Amino acid sequence: MQRLYVSIVSIWVWLVLVTCLLVWCPIMALGVVLTAPFDRGRYWVGYFFRKIGVVTATLNPLWKFSRSGILIPDPRRPYVVVSNHESFVDILLISHLPWEMKWMSKRELMRIPVLGWDMWLAGDIPVDRGSRKGAIEAMRRAQRVLQQRVSVILFPEGTRSVTEDMLPFKDGAFRLAVENGLPILPLAVSGTSTALRKHDWRFGRSRAEVRVLAPIETQGLTTKDVPALRERVRDLILATRDELRAGRH
Repeated sequence: MQRLYVSIVSIWVWLVLVTCLLVWCPIMALGVVLTAPFDRGRYWVGYFFRKIGVVTATLNPLWKFSRSGILIPDPRRPYVVVSNHESFVDILLISHLPWEMKWMSKRELMRIPVLGWDMWLAGDIPVDRGSRKGAIEAMRRAQRVLQQRVSVILFPEGTRSVTEDMLPFKDGAFRLAVENGLPILPLAVSGTSTALRKHDWRFGRSRAEVRVLAPIETQGLTTKDVPALRERVRDLILATRDELRAGRH
């Protein structure tokens, strides 16, 4: 019976998600046109798009999501936001944060009908994984987004870990922050690994939390400082993630 219940709930939640993507699309398209003269960074259209995550999570009886940590005082001060990566559901959880961030996502996602259209309308940034030229272009687009006073979020692990161990962080996010003199905003995510396991369409029970940590300034740093900054942030996120995990047991 439990397996049947989970399957029924999963079908319901996928229907909710797909319906939201369909309904949001024309509204977002209209929003892009109406806000273009004063919102070139598509802050408000993107913020509206993230509410799909809130709606989906709220209507899923298997999930209980929460957020904690600091509340940034100025949502239009741009940050390079970094988070550990446990599951696809990380995106839905992080979307509960009350400010807009543009996501760097693999280009394959943005080629999916409706989902990709919504992501493009929201101003998210496609990345060609495995292509150095594509990575450089993505970083250039991220820089332009930051110049428009909109934060950018990346998963520096690059992909989800298949175990509970956090993968090594890559340099890109930290180099982007240092080269633009912008602060890193670390996020620690815990609990989403059971919400949707890799290679499974069914959702699972999850008590997940995203914690916003204090920003780390990069003013005065150079690219030589990137490795030390990367490891400092990784250690901080890892310790916080482990603290959140311990609090759930």
